[in-house]
Amino acid sequence: MKHLYTWAAILCVVAASTSGDVLISHAMKRVGDVAHVFRDHGLSAVVRRMLTNGPLWLGVFFMALAFFSLMFALSWADVSLVAPAAASLTFLTNAIAAKFFLHEKVDRRRWMAALFVACGVVLIAG
Repeated sequence: MKHLYTWAAILCVVAASTSGDVLISHAMKRVGDVAHVFRDHGLSAVVRRMLTNGPLWLGVFFMALAFFSLMFALSWADVSLVAPAAASLTFLTNAIAAKFFLHEKVDRRRWMAALFVACGVVLIAG
């Protein structure tokens, strides 16, 4: 049963972290280049754009959820399993999310890296 809890928590880490990464990336693309905004409009404009950006706050919420899910997973299993599994699976899901939700170009090298990372998770879990 503990094994099931561990993997459920790892999957929560992966889902929440990927959601947070995608939302924060989307939010920052809406803000624009912070250096240009700062240069053209000042610090108050940068702060205003950040504080009024809904996807940014939602992304922060998901990142916090990922953190607490990681804490639960670490309470049930060794860090030598939880940390690599969560990090590597997040790498894989981030590549997928970048391609399909953010419409980023994910080249063959990144797909191969994600595949190798997924194989590493299988080896660790075995």
